[in-house]
Amino acid sequence: MNDDREVLTVRILDKEYRISCPPEERESLVEAARELNERMRNMRDSTKVLGAERMAVMAALNVIHECEQVTSKQVGVLDSARETVRNLESKLDAAISRRENS
Repeated sequence: MNDDREVLTVRILDKEYRISCPPEERESLVEAARELNERMRNMRDSTKVLGAERMAVMAALNVIHECEQVTSKQVGVLDSARETVRNLESKLDAAISRRENS
């Protein structure tokens, strides 16, 4: 991993923020800032919420909630895949056992 860091300037709700990051994370952080800016603009334009701090907290809460939902779905898919593998192993064991006994 590269220990060199660069300073990235992003714009969110017409304010500039400087962020230090490894070069390999630059694109990801630019995209995250773009997404946050879009969410906060939409929130500002569609609600009566006052203050950038409150909008930032609400946007962060929404993002974390979405991450939790995705994580929960991934856990469900992983559990289902594990169950499928266990079922296949049982079927293989049974087939091998029948073959050995015949």
